[in-house]
Order: sequence, then C-alpha cells, then structure tokens
Amino acid sequence: MDVSLFDYVLPPEAIAQRPAPRGTARLMTLARETGAVAHGTVADLPRLLRPGDLLVANDTRVIPARIFGADEKGRRTEFLLVERDRGGEPEDSAKGPELWRCLAKPGRRVKAGRTFSFEGGWEAEALEGSVSRAASPLSPSEKRSGTRRAEAGLYTLRFAKRGSKESLLSDLSSFGSAPLPPYIHRPGGVADARDAADYQTVYAEKPGAIAAPTAGLHFTPELLDTVSKRGVETARVTLHVGLGTFKPVKADRVEEHVMEPERGEIPEATASAVGRAGREGRRVVAVGTTTVRALEGSAAAHGEVVGGPFETNLFLVPGAPFRVVDALLTNFHLPRSTLLMLVSAFAGRENVLGAYRTALKEGYRFFSYGDAMFIA
Repeated sequence: MDVSLFDYVLPPEAIAQRPAPRGTARLMTLARETGAVAHGTVADLPRLLRPGDLLVANDTRVIPARIFGADEKGRRTEFLLVERDRGGEPEDSAKGPELWRCLAKPGRRVKAGRTFSFEGGWEAEALEGSVSRAASPLSPSEKRSGTRRAEAGLYTLRFAKRGSKESLLSDLSSFGSAPLPPYIHRPGGVADARDAADYQTVYAEKPGAIAAPTAGLHFTPELLDTVSKRGVETARVTLHVGLGTFKPVKADRVEEHVMEPERGEIPEATASAVGRAGREGRRVVAVGTTTVRALEGSAAAHGEVVGGPFETNLFLVPGAPFRVVDALLTNFHLPRSTLLMLVSAFAGRENVLGAYRTALKEGYRFFSYGDAMFIA
C-alpha cells in the first residue's frame, strides 16, 4: 500500500498552537459503517457512551525530557531523552551514572568521549556506538503546512551529578521542559509554563512518555465524573509514548515501515475488565491511539489482553484485525503518519479522509492541541 494514500493538504492555520479549555474542544463523531459524521463538543461525550461501556485511557506521564547542554567549547546542543538504558539494574535504582538514549540536535556535535554540562550540576558523556539517523524527507503536504524536521541522531549518553546519587528523572523538572512537537511553535522553541500543564492529562500518573497521549488532554475531573455517573466503567493502561508513535514513515510503501518498540504495563484489573466486557458484549472504548496499541498489542501477542509489563511495536494498517477495541476517541493526525494509518485501519481510509476533509471545511483544529473525533 502506497504511503501517499494517507496524504492530505493541511493549511498551517489549521494546526492548533494552544488547546481549547479542557472539556470544550469540538468533537466530530464518525460512524465506522457508513462514514456519516456529526458535530458537537467534548462535553457531549458522556451521551455518546453507553451504560456498561468500558472506557480505557493511558495514564503515562510526560517527562520534561527536552534539555540543553553545552560542550567543552560552550556550544549549545539540544537533547531529547528517549528512554533510560538500565543495563539490568533494578527499576528503582538511582545509584551511580545513568545511561540514556537520546535524540540530539545538531547531532554532528555528539561524538564519543565528548562531555556536556547541564543545569543542576549534571554532566553527560557521549559513549561509543551511537547511531546517526537522518531526518526523513517532507511530504508535499508537510511542506505546505510549514512542518520542519531537523537533523536527528540517536545517541547513548552517561549522565552523572557530582556529589549526588539522585536520579536524573527526579531532577528534570528544574531544568527540563515539555518535549512539544515541532509543529507547535514557541519563542526560542521551548515549551512555556502553560504547556507544562496543558501537555499533561489530568490522570497522568506514571512518568516515562516523551509525547502526550493527546486524546486524553480533553478530559476534566468533572467530565470523568459525569462519564462514571452514566454507568461507564473506567480502566487504565500505561504505554510510554516514544519513538514508535511519532517516528515518521520514510518508506514509500506502508508495509516497509518498522515501528520502534514502546514499553508499558497493563494492570491485572484492566485485563480482567476487558475480558469481562468482551464476554458480556459490552463495548471497549479506547481513549487515544496509544491505548489502542497497548490493548491490541497484548491481544495480538497472547490471544487476549493480559496483565503485566509489555513491549509492543504493533503497526495497525488497513486490513489489520481489531480484537479488542470497539470505539475510539482520538485527535486529528499528521499526514502520512502511523497514527492516521491506525485510525484508517479502524474506520476505513475513505471514511477517515472524508471526515478530515469535512473537518478542514468546518474549521476544526488539528494535531496535539486540536479538536477530537469519536469513532464508533
């Protein structure tokens, strides 16, 4: 299947730069069977859900993973902490230096043996074996919408803080910032104080993501309470959003793209709730594509959703089976992205792209801080 089948023209002004107040964004509904659409707001979600539905959301927490370091010559380099390489050490270990896999910009400055200084007394040394990755070419629609992809590299750095054994993660809030997507523009390219709150779900709990599960950004505690009062059961999964979710598709053919693995955990209680809902004929409603990947990835690996830690590189494209999820709340996604392909697999490519054309005509706002779509 050609990747160009998932392209569309997106004017830059359709990309949301700030979110609507939580619970007030526009909400398009899309019928999977017919492609019919209707319009409302996120406040309408409780009435779109049925008593007995199981609403599953991703409780990962975005870490302030964007940091800036200076090398021995004082040159500033941007790093994005992707994941910690624990090398077999316990999950809660904070002893000694930490190894982190990072994206770097400009990557040409990150050479084995070079050290970088960060705020808070942290230093990092680039290790041997780093692998450079060139940025993928922009699609025609990305060029029109002003998308920018800088050169990127994936590197392993050893972080340490003199005279301290505290973990880097526990100290990041003092000098790191939210790793906003490149299509959200801020002065200096750095997230501000509003983003620190806006780019986090109200139920975020387990730190580890480098991008927000954005469908969940629409919820307020009050909206969740209304959903519960309607007789909707709720549950959580954890999928730490990483390279697998936003890695651009470089191949010309969908089948040639390989997803990066992402890690997380499904609580035993959630696995049991999903199993009960299936046996009783109740809908499983996923909040966001990351929740879909967690549930469907577990079912693909085990034949059913099972509890415990997991890793998945599941790539859902049109023709792929959906074993668990019956309805989906999601935002409007980038052209040619794996997220758009997943939604197209769930609701049909023509239905989805037709809904996107309607959304653009009706002035919906796109991407992470944009409006939402409920597909059932």
